[in-house]
Amino acid sequence: MRVSATPAGVPETVPPDPFAPVRARGYVGLLVLTAALGVPISAAAFGFLALVSRLESLTYTDLPKALGFDGTPSWWPVPLLAAAGLLVALIIRHLPGEGGHKPAEGLAATGAPSAMELPGIALAAVISLGLGVVLGPEAPLIALGGGLAVFGARLVKRDIEPKASAIVGAAGSFAAISALLGSPLLGAFLLMEASGLGGPMLGMVLVPGLLAAGIGSLVFIGLGSWTGLGTYSLALGDVPQADVPDFAAFGWALVIGPAAALLGTGIHRGAVYLQARVERRRVPVTVAMGVIVGVSALVYAEGSGYDASGVLYSGQHALDPLLAESAGYSVGALVLLVFCKSVAYCVSLSGFRGGAVFPSMFVGAAGGIALSHLPGLDVTSGFAMGIGAMCVAMLKLPMTSVLLATLLLGSEGLTVMPLVIVAVVVSYVVSLRLTPAPAGPPTASPADGQTGRS
Repeated sequence: MRVSATPAGVPETVPPDPFAPVRARGYVGLLVLTAALGVPISAAAFGFLALVSRLESLTYTDLPKALGFDGTPSWWPVPLLAAAGLLVALIIRHLPGEGGHKPAEGLAATGAPSAMELPGIALAAVISLGLGVVLGPEAPLIALGGGLAVFGARLVKRDIEPKASAIVGAAGSFAAISALLGSPLLGAFLLMEASGLGGPMLGMVLVPGLLAAGIGSLVFIGLGSWTGLGTYSLALGDVPQADVPDFAAFGWALVIGPAAALLGTGIHRGAVYLQARVERRRVPVTVAMGVIVGVSALVYAEGSGYDASGVLYSGQHALDPLLAESAGYSVGALVLLVFCKSVAYCVSLSGFRGGAVFPSMFVGAAGGIALSHLPGLDVTSGFAMGIGAMCVAMLKLPMTSVLLATLLLGSEGLTVMPLVIVAVVVSYVVSLRLTPAPAGPPTASPADGQTGRS
């Protein structure tokens, strides 16, 4: 016998089906559209990354040789980054969209940009990344993928609904970063956690996004094989075997977490402070920020004897050689690398355009390797905990930070995962405690709006 809790005389209402939009016939058409758009968008993302890579080689290696230098002088990044500052500042000032998302404000889903804004976003990112600014490609790719997807969808169907347009834009972002982080699932997880989607809306966006990401990953692999350029995917070669976690290793997790939180908070606060100064006098201050990035690379090269490129760029492709050659780095060289990379990272966040993920991974990895010279911590555990703790300090995305630090290591990631989780949680809590709470609306005094009593 069915008992109803509805009061007598009140008709019982059936709750709406939250998955009704997914069951609708139009949703299948939406999947077809996102799958079709995923191919050209992922191909465009591959071309974007190839262009950035070629510009890096052209400006840092080929140009000095063409000018008669035997190699790349250690001072070379200084004028190179000054030129980058000038060009990016002019793009931000004069082209629609201000060059895209401001990286100092964190990774957040703000909706797909308009078609008018796409050229400025692409140019600012290509110049920033190709000339050595310490930022990654993920934020521009997310914006470009979403913008291209919405633009393409409106060409196909001019009267597309706003909700469908938002889903298509999200799927375009999924496709654009499908292979960048080493796995389409990891890129999808990054976007989901950054956007804060949940409930039925998550399912509506997730299925087209995963479809576009899977297709995009296949396109990346195919183009990489066909062109011989590779896939531009985050990957490590041989990972040293990690020790089974013990009490000493967990103790190091409790050290690395707060240390990363302090460093990450310092970098972020410095970037926000400098960003306000950059926006007051865009062109000269952005040029100055570029010079500081170049000087940081020069200081590292002269102080350590290593190439200045260790400080420049996002660090995505430098993670593998850093881990593979970790035994050859002295503690002093690693500390200097962390310091110079952090300064360049902070300055780059303030005035240029790009993403914050890869530099945070590199800074954390270098710091973890430096600490592995001390007793009780092996290099792989230090490397992984440093990545996870630093990522969450900068991104405030705990699950993504754990996955970035562990999936990257393959089978060794399973061994160090408990340590990474502890380091990430501690870093996350400490960094939130160090971050000022957002200012709420002003509270009215008791006298404000007092009407008196009759």
